[in-house]
Amino acid sequence: MTILKELGVPAFFAEGRNPIDPSSWRLEVKGLLRETRSFRLEEIMALPQKTVDARLTSVSGWSVRADWTGVLFTEFVDDLSLDDRATHATFSSVGGYDSTLSLENLRKPKVMLCHGVGGKPLDYEYGGPLRLLVPHLWGYKSVKWLASIEFTDEMRGGFWEDRGYTRDAEIEPGVTFDINTRKKRSIRGGGEVTEF
Repeated sequence: MTILKELGVPAFFAEGRNPIDPSSWRLEVKGLLRETRSFRLEEIMALPQKTVDARLTSVSGWSVRADWTGVLFTEFVDDLSLDDRATHATFSSVGGYDSTLSLENLRKPKVMLCHGVGGKPLDYEYGGPLRLLVPHLWGYKSVKWLASIEFTDEMRGGFWEDRGYTRDAEIEPGVTFDINTRKKRSIRGGGEVTEF
């Protein structure tokens, strides 16, 4: 059981539950790059690994701090030979959920392809075997159950963006429920929640 389960972090399944067999799972990387690539989980885990202390903050009113393990996105991209026209990347889940982020946002230091939390493999409910972690934006940009990454030259909509959420997903000032301490806390917005 990971820290996320122990703390009772909410688990959302916007596109429904789609069981994944980690042994046959693949991450397809396509679009504006030299060649399409396909990664098995073992290949992702064989890349240089990092652990970051970061807070995931949901637009639905909660936030959780944990140690997340995976591949920093900046290091993952280094080996892909992106086309100069690439300015964005669309992340899609096994169930069809998707969201697009600018490469500028993806180059922030804690953004990662995450397969572990608190020293354990990421639970299916929280995006295992692999999810995107973008601590400085609302959680709906941290796409779970990754199936593909497509590099593009445009900002696109997404599952929640097409339903009225902002495309930039900047965390706004307000109040959130800190799951770690079980207290409501004020947040200043404008990036990762670091106040607590």
